[in-house]
Amino acid sequence: MKLADQHPLSRAEFHERLKRIGAERYHDRHPFHKRLHGGECTPDEVRAWVINRWQYQSRIPMKDAAFLSRVEDPQLRRIWRSRIEDHDGGVDEGGGIRRWLALAQAVGLDPDYVASGAGVMPATRFAVDAYVRFVRDMPLLDAVAASLTEMFAPKIHAERIEGLLKHYDFADEASLAYFRKRLSEAPKDVEFGLNYVLDHADTLEKQDAAAAALTFKTDVLWAQLDALWHGYVEGHTPNGAWRPGQGLMARRPEPAAAAT
Repeated sequence: MKLADQHPLSRAEFHERLKRIGAERYHDRHPFHKRLHGGECTPDEVRAWVINRWQYQSRIPMKDAAFLSRVEDPQLRRIWRSRIEDHDGGVDEGGGIRRWLALAQAVGLDPDYVASGAGVMPATRFAVDAYVRFVRDMPLLDAVAASLTEMFAPKIHAERIEGLLKHYDFADEASLAYFRKRLSEAPKDVEFGLNYVLDHADTLEKQDAAAAALTFKTDVLWAQLDALWHGYVEGHTPNGAWRPGQGLMARRPEPAAAAT
């Protein structure tokens, strides 16, 4: 039977298919996150995570700008542009990027060093750039579907807030403001993005493409943590990546690995 002759999943069935992708592949299952949230990371492992995750955070508004550059529907542009505002913030008000740099400072890193991207691992850069290119080049439906990892993010943000506050001395409401804010920002993005995908994936071929896009995005997130584990837990740090002692705030004491 040809693909075109097959009936698409119902809206509810397709939603369940997307949720299964998250249940099986989202990066909350990665051992690095279990190590981080359980208080087992060393101060330098935490710093390596902050530095490399910055590459992803800093590219989110860039991938959304690339998406908007292709959208002809003004209403879709009006709705989507709030994602850029959430991360970039206003001229004076801090957005997600500034909140991430506040976390960097809290763990002892110079925010200017982190923002420079100088210590980012090659594998992290490659994975993040692949995501930006995907959103820039693929059909709009696929690009929106790739953003649906946000469906699974509230759970990991809540676990992260709880785990970091419990185990690490640097963690407080100010340093964890990025994650706290995403608990309220992400649901509106998820509601729109999910409905867009469910509405527009009206053939089995489009549903398969949207599911593949979401799977690709989970791979992007997972690959970043694989690189962190290999580089800083197992100690195989590649040339050009951050090394302990680099990019630190002047005369800042070493953050304790766990609260006492």
